[in-house]
Amino acid sequence: MSDIDISSMSEKDLKNKVNELRTQIGHHDRELKGIYRELKLHRTNTDELKKKRDKLNAEVRELVSKAREAKAKRDDINAKIASLKSARNAASEKSKEFSDNISDLKAKRDNLNKLSKGSVETLSKAYAADLELFLNADIPLKHEIDLFSRLLSLKERLGAAFDANSMHEKLMETYEESKDVFESREDFNSEITKLAEESQKYHLEMIDLYNQADEPRKAADTAHSQISENYAVTAPIREKIDPLKKKITLLREELDVYLSKLNDIQVEKDDKKKEEHLVVAKEKLEKSGRLSLEDLKVLMDKGDLKF
Repeated sequence: MSDIDISSMSEKDLKNKVNELRTQIGHHDRELKGIYRELKLHRTNTDELKKKRDKLNAEVRELVSKAREAKAKRDDINAKIASLKSARNAASEKSKEFSDNISDLKAKRDNLNKLSKGSVETLSKAYAADLELFLNADIPLKHEIDLFSRLLSLKERLGAAFDANSMHEKLMETYEESKDVFESREDFNSEITKLAEESQKYHLEMIDLYNQADEPRKAADTAHSQISENYAVTAPIREKIDPLKKKITLLREELDVYLSKLNDIQVEKDDKKKEEHLVVAKEKLEKSGRLSLEDLKVLMDKGDLKF
């Protein structure tokens, strides 16, 4: 403000300029206070929205955390189910092998039973009786030929009966061996069904928790959008602050220049008044010696009167 030329300005012009500057400063001060009040209202609303948003986000995090726990449990159970299904498939393959083997043994046994047309015990007795008759009895030749033919047939049937018994024993052994496999397959099915129900429970719990989190998440997003809108609204308001402060500072600096000049004028006037008063006081002292307290003070301040 040193470039302001006030040398030619009168006291009246200086006072008018001071009043003008004070009016401008007062106007800008009021405008600045108004901006701060407006920002305070927005800040209060924004702070409330932040608290609301943060509370909702905390609720969402808690629900999502629980949902993830349910998902982890579901996935762990599903991994067990996958492992059991793999084991069950292996058991099923083994069961199929046993079933095919059993079916084959049964078919062979049944075919042999069809050939034997009797049990080993029955056929053995019949064969022994016919053989005794063939070897020891005195029978006609034709009867002997028929008997020999029957012995051959009984021998074949008896061999088939023995083979059928052997097949039946193998069949029973296979049945015994397959029991554990068939039972384990049923155990697998039972355990898989049980685990699938438990997995579905955790899956539904996870879905429900994620659905529960949707509402507070949307509300939190809405609050965040409102906060962003508040910042957008207050940004141009905040931008007014620094220019206003700068204006006020410049106006105060300019005001100081004029006030300083007025102060110099006032000091000069006071000094002139004191000089005039001193002249009058000296005249009083010389003529009558009667002085007022102010006269005495002026004379003493200037050193013209000592006690």
